Amino acid sequence: MYPDPPPTAPNRSIRLLRVCVAGLGLCSLVAEAGAQTLREIVITAQRRAAPLQNVAASITRLEPGAMGRLDLGHHAEALNRVPGVWVQRGSGQESLLAIRSPVLTGAGACGAFAMLEDGFPLRPTGFCNVNELFESNTSQAAAIEVVRGPSSSAYGANAVHGTLQIISPSAAALQGGGASLVGGVDGFVNVAGALGDGHSGVYGTWRHDDGFRVDSAVAELKLNAVHETRFAEGELRWRAAATRLDQDTAGFVRGENAYRDPVLRRTNANPEAFRDADSARLNARWTRNACDECLDEVGGVLRHSSMEFLQHFLLGKPLEQNSQTSLALSWARERRAENLTGFTWRLGADAEWADTSLQQSQALPTTEGSAAARAIRPAGRHYDYDTAVLGVGLQGRVQLTHGPWQWSAGARLDRIRYRYDNRMRDGNTAEDGTPCLGGCLYSRPADRSDQFDNLAPQLELLWRGSADSSVYLLLSEGFRPPEITELYRLQRNQNVAELDREQMQAAEVGWRHARHGSLAVFAQRKRNVILRDTNGFNVIGGRTRHEGLEYAWRVPIGSLTLTASGTYARHRYDFSRQIEGGETLIAGRDIDTAPRHLHQLEALWQFDAQTTLILDWRHTGRYAADAANTRIQPGHEVLRLRGAWQASPRWRLTAEIDNLTDARYADRADFAQGEWRYFPARGRSGFIGIDWRSR
Repeated sequence: MYPDPPPTAPNRSIRLLRVCVAGLGLCSLVAEAGAQTLREIVITAQRRAAPLQNVAASITRLEPGAMGRLDLGHHAEALNRVPGVWVQRGSGQESLLAIRSPVLTGAGACGAFAMLEDGFPLRPTGFCNVNELFESNTSQAAAIEVVRGPSSSAYGANAVHGTLQIISPSAAALQGGGASLVGGVDGFVNVAGALGDGHSGVYGTWRHDDGFRVDSAVAELKLNAVHETRFAEGELRWRAAATRLDQDTAGFVRGENAYRDPVLRRTNANPEAFRDADSARLNARWTRNACDECLDEVGGVLRHSSMEFLQHFLLGKPLEQNSQTSLALSWARERRAENLTGFTWRLGADAEWADTSLQQSQALPTTEGSAAARAIRPAGRHYDYDTAVLGVGLQGRVQLTHGPWQWSAGARLDRIRYRYDNRMRDGNTAEDGTPCLGGCLYSRPADRSDQFDNLAPQLELLWRGSADSSVYLLLSEGFRPPEITELYRLQRNQNVAELDREQMQAAEVGWRHARHGSLAVFAQRKRNVILRDTNGFNVIGGRTRHEGLEYAWRVPIGSLTLTASGTYARHRYDFSRQIEGGETLIAGRDIDTAPRHLHQLEALWQFDAQTTLILDWRHTGRYAADAANTRIQPGHEVLRLRGAWQASPRWRLTAEIDNLTDARYADRADFAQGEWRYFPARGRSGFIGIDWRSR
């Protein structure tokens, strides 16, 4: 059991940040100088391209590297290399995400992170899904950028704990053609290809995996297209994406340490479970650089997605069907002041419309559970509603650069409105109006509208100690409105959920060196956290606190390059309350599924111009599996070995061994409803691939 933390003074985090400002300034002065500066360009932190050294934020950019791809079977393979990030794999392509946070679950979990593709959210506000990253082609992306900490002043809703953006390859990068084939254990096959002429291009991937557990096969198809041309003295870029997922889902294995059992870990208690999902997006962005520090930008995206899956984790196993069609538009103008040297300003506006729907139904009467539990879960439709979303955001930012100093201030004002239309009887009866003894479990509010307004400011101070290094101080805020399901998919006797937006304030001090790495210390406070209380009601009033240190360090030693990164962080409840399921939250205790330690070490050997070998080690520290911190999941270490041989300019061979030591660990573990539940991790797995390029 984690011990109760000692009492802390309210200003401890402030004192810590002051100490780090002085310490990081010293690091900047003593950093090695004289080598060539690496001008890494990032996009996500400020919604425009900028040198990483000029960005006052913790941001990591992942690129394909020697293997020629960002990931092979799951986006967790790439994202778990980022400090402060932890992706827990579920079954198939499912996942849960943490960025400077515990692993978040429930209806609003995905709302804490902004998930973007080429500058536009994958889904509309209020209609996210914790698994929505499977609607993007991360494997063939040109890059993935991860901003840790709030950035609602740039992106608005959902940029609370972090922002993640998938960046598509340019048309020039697709010029010619290419193909790859990878095969591996458990019937794994991945076929990918690309074709382009320098102005237009298409690329895509098809993947099949039988899974190492019974009835857990996954098949997915991802197709993308790009087109770039000159238009109206600027650049016009089109991007299109379509995805299809067919998944047989495996449920939890239950019982303490069940993930270690060689037989149980391969079983599936829910062979009937499935998830089918489709998505399509078309976006366009026009940009014009009128001068060295001038930018005009107009863009838009049209999105559609639909998903059907069996909720095997609920009594009665109801079927959910949801869909959305949405349109988002953006405009921005950036200029430098003519009469004030080093002063630039940026104005931007966003608008969004979405038509969303959700239906939940149960084909047969509930047969599992107690008599009382069965009685409140009737067959038939439980929910059937449409919700229209309208959102408008206005953003402004000013920046002043003088010598080595850079000051920036920005703010964004958002207004988001939901219009909910219940297509069933109001209340908590069965579909035909028959009452349940004590009231049916599922409650449907009457038609209503809800509006959420928010102002998110951000302040930055950056000092360039040398051409290679910088120190920064960042104060920022993030927010999210309630998700549509939190407001209108109610339970028990709750007829109205009076919920407000979640908000988080954050302070961060960081140091970055272009060639060697970075260090950041952060303190975050979140309020109005939405949770389900002992009555089963969705309510606000929760508070959490998050403090930690993140690092990344790179050391070249001849043909060997060592890269170490990781985080030490505490994620704690800042209030006390009893919640659904009989659990009690206690102020100062660790939030469940929030390891204090996450560390990675990568060794890359470049034997010659053709041969690369990469060995990486990941450590996940122990963490509490329940709110009371009485059930502790032990930590684990995982080794992965990868290699690439460039046989000729056109041909490359790759090999990969995941979980090199065949460790028995759980991708996900928690303690709920009085028992341990796990998603066991795959054992030692080998994959071999061949790539071909036309040039």
